[in-house]
This record gives sequence, structure tokens and C-alpha cells, in this order.
Amino acid sequence: MRATRDMTASSLVKRSLALSGHRTSVALEQEFWDALDALAATRGQTLIALVAAEDAARDPARSLASALRVLALNTAAARHEQPIPSQM
Repeated sequence: MRATRDMTASSLVKRSLALSGHRTSVALEQEFWDALDALAATRGQTLIALVAAEDAARDPARSLASALRVLALNTAAARHEQPIPSQM
């Protein structure tokens, strides 16, 4: 069990950000950072702007890291949805 915890902790990438005039740090797996970078680029935003918008819109009961993971997952899911075939 200890090895799993150490492995998980080491796979997180921490980034320090300035949001709404205060400094904060967010730790996510590199795959989530990559997905958020791609989403920001698609929207023509910087990563900071994307994170700031999500921070402002999130439920205060949800951590910023959790909100960013959900954003990345929802975006990925939306890209992979198949159109419903029309019925004849």
C-alpha cells in the first residue's frame, strides 16, 4: 500500500498560479495538464485564463483540482461522443 501512495504522489505535477489576486498551487497528473493545455488552445485561451474561469465557475464545495479533472474528463467525453444514427 505504501508504494502505491508514493507512486501516486510522485505522478502529480504541481503548478503555482495567481488567481483572483492570490497565489495557489494545483497538483494534477500530467495527463490532465496536457488535456487542459489542449482545451485552452482550442478555445484560444491561455491555461491561466482557462483555470481562472473554472475557478470562478466551480462550486466552492469542490476543490479546484477536482473541478479541473472533471472539466478535462467532460471535454474528452464530449469529443468522443458518436452522433445518434437517424432512424428510418
